[in-house]
Amino acid sequence: MVQIVDDRKSATIERRAKLFRGFADPSRLAILGALCNEPLAVHEIVERTELSQPNVSNHLRCLLDCGLVASDRDGRFIRYRISSPRITVLLSDVDALLEVVSEGVDACNNYRGA
Repeated sequence: MVQIVDDRKSATIERRAKLFRGFADPSRLAILGALCNEPLAVHEIVERTELSQPNVSNHLRCLLDCGLVASDRDGRFIRYRISSPRITVLLSDVDALLEVVSEGVDACNNYRGA
């Protein structure tokens, strides 16, 4: 019984870590931020994030595979959107948390910015 509980805890921790790796890339965060207000086509994401088109396409593929964004056909374009409103809430909560812990985050040498 204890082993089953430990296995579930371990699986939950690994799943959380995998989710946060999806958010851990600055380009993916920029794309998610751009999509928070409205669905966008690739060229619109490129304009708003100032990332290259190949970079945006590569990261969109990752975000789609991970279920963080979804896509819908709109005429000749594909529009990408945040897959769940909870993602937008999470990003907003992260910004609120950063207001509290930003000094420590800025001083942290364990995780360097990209």
